[in-house]
Amino acid sequence: MADDRQTDDLDARIASAKAAGQSRGGVSVPQAKGYGQGSKVLALLLGALFGGGVMGWAIDQWLGTSPWGLLIVLTLAIVGAFLNIMKISKERAE
Repeated sequence: MADDRQTDDLDARIASAKAAGQSRGGVSVPQAKGYGQGSKVLALLLGALFGGGVMGWAIDQWLGTSPWGLLIVLTLAIVGAFLNIMKISKERAE
């Protein structure tokens, strides 16, 4: 019985909050494209560092070439990430 009253009270509070939000104009700020581009750049950099590091370490363990496999694969991954970042930077942010 107490649960029904709490649910009704919650529904009433939700409805009043929605009404208050609509009376304020309900203006929401759209997410800018620049924010998405920044997130993509961050993901590319972190992915290159992590992926290149893991792959280089695995190659070193497999071939016994420590630390050269790690250094070469990590360098190639970072260069690839920067090339993709340059491509992203040419897109126009709106």
